[in-house]
Amino acid sequence: MKKGLLMILLIISQVSYAQKMYVTLFMGASAYKGELQPNSLSFLQSSPAAGFGINYEISPRFYSKLEFNLGRISGNDKYNALTKSRNLSFQSDISEISLIVEYNLFDLSDYKVTPYFYMGAAFFKFSPFVDLANGSRVYLPDYDTEGQGFYLNRTKYKLSEWSIPFGGGLQWAVTKNIRIGLNIGIRKTNTDYLDDVSTTYVDKDLLFQNRGANAVTFAYKGDLLPNGAPYPAAGTPRGNPKDKDLYYFGGASIRFRIDPKGKRKVIETGKIKSRVTCPANVQ
Repeated sequence: MKKGLLMILLIISQVSYAQKMYVTLFMGASAYKGELQPNSLSFLQSSPAAGFGINYEISPRFYSKLEFNLGRISGNDKYNALTKSRNLSFQSDISEISLIVEYNLFDLSDYKVTPYFYMGAAFFKFSPFVDLANGSRVYLPDYDTEGQGFYLNRTKYKLSEWSIPFGGGLQWAVTKNIRIGLNIGIRKTNTDYLDDVSTTYVDKDLLFQNRGANAVTFAYKGDLLPNGAPYPAAGTPRGNPKDKDLYYFGGASIRFRIDPKGKRKVIETGKIKSRVTCPANVQ
């Protein structure tokens, strides 16, 4: 991973003389969609996010971007009437590096504003956790709340995964060297464990024997509510493994040309003018 990133940076540095390099700074919010937050593109449970990117102008409308983003996602059953009785919650920090191709609908050398769209590939890390009342932090993957490692051949889920980023927004050319934008980007993942919830409940006694009393508590908290139901029977759905989780970023960005003195090379084609006159009278 590190060697690949260094190679990309080296290649980008070799073409910087072309004055087509930009630095992008991003500030906004991050959120997710999954078992503890089922609404699409909702920032109700969002957290601050930030990012940094290096852009290269492939053509007036196409750009490539190497980008690094940091954010936090969270979810809580108390906001959803359908799962409120489960009483689960989580948070997770997301760190992501991505390589993206961006398409501008209009050339910002000719227009002030353009819609733009992008798609690419990203590698991200996450680790769902809960903060306890005593101030300590507990990382849920350590407790195998759905029986990972000892039940029905369930294996531990990876905390590093690939995602497909795609999205778009609007971009304004403040000057020829500075651009600001508003955007939202979705990350489609291949994991259903951003929130540590995916399949079915494990037998309470079996979970206790293999992972202890805390694992039972983190797997189900409905019995901690007033008049809450007891721990569900083994095999009761806890999540939906067919519906993979996703996370997203939204906010504002500012983009600076690295060499403000640089000018795009323009090739002009001169027009050939001809004059047509009447022939002189032949004597």
